[in-house]
Amino acid sequence: MDMTTKLSRYAGQVAGAALALVAAQAVATTASAETTLESVIAADVVMCGSNGGRAGFSALDSKGEWQGLDVDMCRAIAASVLGDASKIQMVKTSSQTRFTALQTGEIDVLLRNATWTLSRDSKLALDFVAPTFYDGQGFMVSAAAGVSSIEDLDGATVCLLPGSTSELVAEEVFTGRGLEYTPVVIQSSSELDSAFFNGRCDVNIQSTSGLAAKRATVAENPADWVILDEIVGKDPMGPVVRQDDPQWKDIVAWTAYAMMEAEELGVTSENVAELRDEGNVKYALFLGADGDLGELLGLQNDWVYNVVSQVGNYGEMFERNLGQESPLKLARGLNAQWVDGGLLYAPPFK
Repeated sequence: MDMTTKLSRYAGQVAGAALALVAAQAVATTASAETTLESVIAADVVMCGSNGGRAGFSALDSKGEWQGLDVDMCRAIAASVLGDASKIQMVKTSSQTRFTALQTGEIDVLLRNATWTLSRDSKLALDFVAPTFYDGQGFMVSAAAGVSSIEDLDGATVCLLPGSTSELVAEEVFTGRGLEYTPVVIQSSSELDSAFFNGRCDVNIQSTSGLAAKRATVAENPADWVILDEIVGKDPMGPVVRQDDPQWKDIVAWTAYAMMEAEELGVTSENVAELRDEGNVKYALFLGADGDLGELLGLQNDWVYNVVSQVGNYGEMFERNLGQESPLKLARGLNAQWVDGGLLYAPPFK
């Protein structure tokens, strides 16, 4: 073996040893790193990123208390993990900061009308789990404009948030149909609302739930504004977590599924105690009186009981925040149980 070959082999051995050392250090670091579950238990609070200004999903009520479907999902996660739905902290995020806040660990879970897309799922080192609300993009205009369809919007000015799904939808719809439009990009949701309702833009494009929320809470006279019948695209929205913690992803996902399953089984906040104790095997396993479903997630076995007793099932959560009991008065639509023609479907609790 000549000297060049020996040196090359030696260099390769050194490099290999260095790589092995780095890998070992990485494994040790990973092994010693605190999981999200551990950090939440240590802090005794679940940090949830939210919109903060979206009626029906996350907003402060007249008493200064957080209310909405996303807030209730945060409360459900706290009930699962800490046994107490009140142990939450809501953190307001913008469309520009929402994902960064999760990536940097400022929050434990993002619950902020973020549409699940392939590019976001693959590029951001984040995981979207268990959609809790299915929506689509809608177009809101002044009733006085006499507009009845998207085709009537040729030449319109459109209010848009930068980096939002709405921005992409506007380009796709108007360009795809050969319609002219002028985008008016506005940095914050509150500024966009003000601009639109004061006539700076002809069209506001958002999810239909978002438009309904703005119309109900921001418009001086909700009847002055109409949402066109056409709905564009698919907007599955729900909790988002970091990609580096599969246990936490499972906990968040199965918490959402637990609320859906509870509704399908007829388990409510009012009857959950009775059903848990009546001796039925199905309810006993689901609500933690028997079996070890909680232990499989690293939780107490009564985690589902805590969620339903303190927050309710999915139907209860929907109705008080978005349904007929709320100012938005949205129909269940796609968010009905699968047995009722909707998309809500929980995997088996076995």
